[in-house]
Amino acid sequence: MTDPASRMTQAAPVSPDEPDDTVLIARAREGELGAYDQLMRRYQERIYATVYHMTGNHEDADDLVQEAFIKAFRALPTFKGDSSFFTWVYRIAVNRTINFLKQRKGHNQLSLNDLDLQAEHDPDLIALISDKTPRRDLNLHELQEKLNMAMQKLSETHRTVVTLHDVQGLSHEEIGRIMNCNVGTVRSRLYYARQQLQAFLMDFLP
Repeated sequence: MTDPASRMTQAAPVSPDEPDDTVLIARAREGELGAYDQLMRRYQERIYATVYHMTGNHEDADDLVQEAFIKAFRALPTFKGDSSFFTWVYRIAVNRTINFLKQRKGHNQLSLNDLDLQAEHDPDLIALISDKTPRRDLNLHELQEKLNMAMQKLSETHRTVVTLHDVQGLSHEEIGRIMNCNVGTVRSRLYYARQQLQAFLMDFLP
């Protein structure tokens, strides 16, 4: 897989000539593996990017995404279509990754390639460092290192919310569907995570 820094955060566009998800799901349920492969190709890059940002490790991300799609394939008979197929698989992958992080004793440093590129343009991230600090001209490499260290101090759940919202650009509603909670819970988790990050980044302030 290519480096996450070059990945698009949006799902791959579907050509008008390609069957929609509903058709592919029906075919996959009938045992047509090619149909499921097409679903995987349609969404695996965006899911991979999220899992990679959560784990900071290419091999772990590859394994977790593969496990998520295998689990989703086996569970296709239970998929009721209450949400989109993408949201359903995304939720499986995120929950599997959260469990993996809880079980992993030593956490590798996160490599938030997209986050440091957004930092100069994202008002929420800039607010974490403070609009008034004379160190706003701090180079992005050092900013990334500080954000990485701060992100590692968050719980798996709060790190996930920040990753989905600030790195992947998902809405509160999308995150709620993926993490199986209401929008209010998403907002409170994101607010708490930002407060924690702000505390961790106090050394940026004058």
